[in-house]
Formats: sequence, C-alpha cells, structure tokens
Amino acid sequence: MIKVLVTGGAGYIGSVLVRLLLNKGYYVRVLDNLSFGGESLVELINYENFDFVKGDIRNTSDLKIAMKDITYVAHLASIVGDPACALNPGLTEEINLTGAKLTYNVANEMGVEKFIFASTCSNYGKMKNPNDFVTEESELLPVSLYAKTKVEFEQFLLSQKISNITKPTCLRFSTVYGLSPRIRFDLTVNEFTKELALNRELLVFGEQFWRPYCHVIDLSRSVIAVLDADETKVSFNVFNVGDTSENYQKQMIVDEIKKQLPLSKIKYVTKNEDPRDYRVSFEKIKKVLDFKITKKVPDGIRDVIQIVQDKFIHDPDNQKYKNI
Repeated sequence: MIKVLVTGGAGYIGSVLVRLLLNKGYYVRVLDNLSFGGESLVELINYENFDFVKGDIRNTSDLKIAMKDITYVAHLASIVGDPACALNPGLTEEINLTGAKLTYNVANEMGVEKFIFASTCSNYGKMKNPNDFVTEESELLPVSLYAKTKVEFEQFLLSQKISNITKPTCLRFSTVYGLSPRIRFDLTVNEFTKELALNRELLVFGEQFWRPYCHVIDLSRSVIAVLDADETKVSFNVFNVGDTSENYQKQMIVDEIKKQLPLSKIKYVTKNEDPRDYRVSFEKIKKVLDFKITKKVPDGIRDVIQIVQDKFIHDPDNQKYKNI
C-alpha cells in the first residue's frame, strides 16, 4: 500500500484531498498544526489507513516523524491568501518559504519519490494583454506576498538537481470554491453565494476583472492525477489546474448566482485598477495528464445555496469559516 503524506491536511483543500486518497486505496498520513482546529478530520481517526501527526513544517523532527515510510508528499501547508499573508509577513515567510524548503529537503533526505506543491495562478498577477490567456510559460508577475512566496518556492523546487530522489511537481491552482469538511466563506464564489442566499445586498468591487475558478474536489483530483502519472510526465514540471472555460469576471459569477437566486440584490462599486487580472489556459494538464474537471461554478453555487438556506451551518458568518 502506497503511503502519502499530506501537509496541511486539515485545511480547506487538504481535508478533501485526504478523503479522495483514502477512497483510492492510499494509506494517508496528515501533518498539521491544527491552527484552524481538527474537526475536519475527526471521523477519519476511525480509518485503519489514516494516520495523523500534529506538528509544524518548520520543525525537522516533526517532518521526519511524519515522513517515515512515506512514498509521496502533497505539500499544502501554508499561510493561504493575500489578506492572511499580509497580516503577518514574517510568519508567512517562515512557513511558506523556510518551512516549505525544509519540508522538501527532509523529503529528499528520507527517500520520498514525488513532491507535489500546491501553488497558485495568482503567480501571474496582471495580464499584459487583456485579450490573451496566460500559460505555464508566461511571465510570472506576483503582486502579493502570498504569490511571491509561491513563486520563490516554485523556483527553489525547479532548481533542484535532476538526480535528487525526490522529484517535484508544481500545481498552480485556480481560485477555489465548493464545499469541504473545513468550509470557507471568504472565497469569491462561496462568499457571494452565501451573502445572496441570506437575502443580503452584495457589494461587488471591480466586477470586470478576470480569474479562473476550480472546485475543491477537482483541485484535489489534480494532485492524485500527478501521483498516479508516470514520473517522466510530471517530474520537474508545472501545471495550471482548472479548465479554460471556467475563467470568469466577478460580474459573470454574480450572473450565475442570479440564475439560481433571481431576486438577488447587487450593488457594484467602481474599481478601475486591480493588481490581479488574468485569464488562464489549462490545455497543458488536459493534454499531458488527460485531466478534466468534474464540476463547474454553477454546481458550487447550488451546493452553497443549499447548505445556507437549509441551515446546515447555523452561523455562516462565524470567523472560523474564514482564513483571518
């Protein structure tokens, strides 16, 4: 049985990935400091093929305990998002760079075969040509500390010796949405839908700016696609994760919500400048790994409407559903 370590496995994406890995027959270990609690993993303690290590990726001994007998590492542990990173730049550098580099180095020392890094399409920053699509070969123009740390760690991974035991792959994730055991309502699709499902007026800033979106399940599936792929296809490679048809302006997201909540009240606030504005091509992952998404933005909207309106969550405004 192949053993996979997921760092940050109690998080929004990690808690979905862990379940998909278990369902595929992998043995899964999570390394997490539980900074947002561990409720997302509680019932997994019942699984024979699940193991948990409470620890910190900045701690060598924690990493060595977590990586014992591990074949693959999916590295998700980080301070995520522009606001959270801006809140504590020093901690962000420690975790997203120093800790991440230590995680790779320990993995290589302990004979891990594949190291999959959860990067971000935020690395592209702002398109030079608003009519074009950026690809994996496009210039990286990070405009936030979050993206800058992702770019720097990508460069660290891709500059490793080809002869290293641990072969890295960088996955540039689209903006995520959808339901997870550690639900978040501070993400564009989830937040907009929650507000309108609660019959509130939604304020939208800069409705014209582009982003690609991808469901949390499909982002998690992309990690498994790399784990399952022939090493020659993914080793020292970079893939955007999403689908080219799922690039949206904020206005388009609102229009999709209004199809399901036609009485929605929207107020647009003019914002002519945004440091992030990019449309992304996902042809490479489709061609090389035959990766196709299974869910689209309207699916995520429908699910969020249901859990809000049926009161699956009694207080969706609670701070615990946000990263800051």
